[in-house]
Amino acid sequence: MVIYNVDVVELAHKYCQGPQRHPWNWNGMYTASHISEGSGHAGSCAALSAREAGCQRVVIVDKCPPEWVGGNGYFTAGAHRTVHGGLQDLLPIVQNVTPDEAENIDMNAYTADEFTRDIMRLGDDRSDPEVVKAVVDGSRDAVQWLADRVKVPFILSFHRQAYLVNGRQVFWGGLVLSVEDGGKGLIAAHRAALAAAGVETWFNTAAVELLVDGEVVVGVAVDREGTRLELRAPAVILACGGFEANKDLRGKHLGADWERAKVRGTPYNTGDGLMLAQRVGARLAGDFAGCHSTCWDANAPADRGDRVLSNQFTKSGYPLGLMLNVRGARFVDEGADFRNYTYAKFGRAILAQPGGIAFQVWDSTVTGLLRKEEYADDVVEQVWADTLEALAEKLRAKGLEDPGTFVQTIRQYNAATAAFRAEHPKKKWDPAVKDGMSTQARAVQLELPKSNWALPFEKPPYLAIKVACGVTFTFGGLMIDPDTASVISEATGKPIRGLFCTGELVGGLFYGNYPGGSGLTNGAVFGKKAGRSAAKLMHVV
Repeated sequence: MVIYNVDVVELAHKYCQGPQRHPWNWNGMYTASHISEGSGHAGSCAALSAREAGCQRVVIVDKCPPEWVGGNGYFTAGAHRTVHGGLQDLLPIVQNVTPDEAENIDMNAYTADEFTRDIMRLGDDRSDPEVVKAVVDGSRDAVQWLADRVKVPFILSFHRQAYLVNGRQVFWGGLVLSVEDGGKGLIAAHRAALAAAGVETWFNTAAVELLVDGEVVVGVAVDREGTRLELRAPAVILACGGFEANKDLRGKHLGADWERAKVRGTPYNTGDGLMLAQRVGARLAGDFAGCHSTCWDANAPADRGDRVLSNQFTKSGYPLGLMLNVRGARFVDEGADFRNYTYAKFGRAILAQPGGIAFQVWDSTVTGLLRKEEYADDVVEQVWADTLEALAEKLRAKGLEDPGTFVQTIRQYNAATAAFRAEHPKKKWDPAVKDGMSTQARAVQLELPKSNWALPFEKPPYLAIKVACGVTFTFGGLMIDPDTASVISEATGKPIRGLFCTGELVGGLFYGNYPGGSGLTNGAVFGKKAGRSAAKLMHVV
């Protein structure tokens, strides 16, 4: 079985990255039982699942060079959103909690109903209910499988999803699992598991055509340094991501402004899977005008992520402060919800501002709560000042056009927070809950509120950093059968035999926004399904 993640295959004996035990046929064709396109999290899950289900010859193909292995998964924090029964349910699969530490953790259970509601409410109830159900219902088994089979080093995400409140670690936002060393640790675990399972990975090879026999997909043709080679297999799994790294397709589907968005991850997710699948009659699905986009370091590379800093370019501390555009105006409710429910849409909001940039600003009351991996002085360019006026003047050199309005906006915000505190003296600021500390008093209200965590700027020095829009992945994709991960035919409405899909290429799951940590879970759930389904076809080889 060959697992194919569009455009990534390294072929011929001298290019094999794994055991050289699959002979070429005399006619120049390579046979396998499963082909997976893509070397990221979703493709790796599919390959390992297929191998586990009995496939003897599994190949991952990727157009990227070996040093770019891992797709977008490499650039994540490793967060996996899953249904769980609370702390005791998850302790057996995490590696960073001692018995003494467990005594000081507050973690609510996260139910299937809550997970479902989170996806549906953030997508304005447009998400395909059956696809959502498959992800939610399969989430807990998927993370257990990753821990047991792939040996993913899961940890509780103290550094991203908990605050220390009254001496206790309080988790918030439904998301609690991460991975040691983030996406780097996740992909390292996958590579070790793939090697142990004897799965080959072929790099530097682009998929150019799905091979069909009538209405059945029977393999994939690839281009290796100008030479066309055909890989024959009864099952091909597309796990090659969306089109976020393709400037032209971003402009076509998301809008002209998106041509200037920064690519957060791999530069090799250019829409190849969509194009290959459409040529064999696959049905498209989902939000082609939507994507995951977040607050991203304005000084980050434009067209690809950084393999060293990776997810550290994310700038997600805005709920603790304010975001203002170059004209000195706020443009989002920074406290509308927990960060992991808003960060994937605020990149779009930044992109819509003049110049496509903005400034995140805090006072010293909260700067100690900013995550060091995102905001340390060796990670991001910091601008400090002892007064708001001095801060605004320093930001002129960074693109701020109206320092006066910048200061006035924060002063008005301060007045609103003071009025709210005067009317609600018993309310306490608490970053681990939606505390209701807002700018909307009876006496004073802002046109654009900050609904939670609204503290006045009153303790200098003040800190500002410059952010832009970073696009992570696109939401439009292929329609699948949520039970088998089979790709659906536009003509018949039925599965295309031999063609499967997982990961960011799955359409119909996310619309407009998404709950943090759902993307990797999606890749694991449908990767497992695709691998098992593909294994049922291996008798064809």
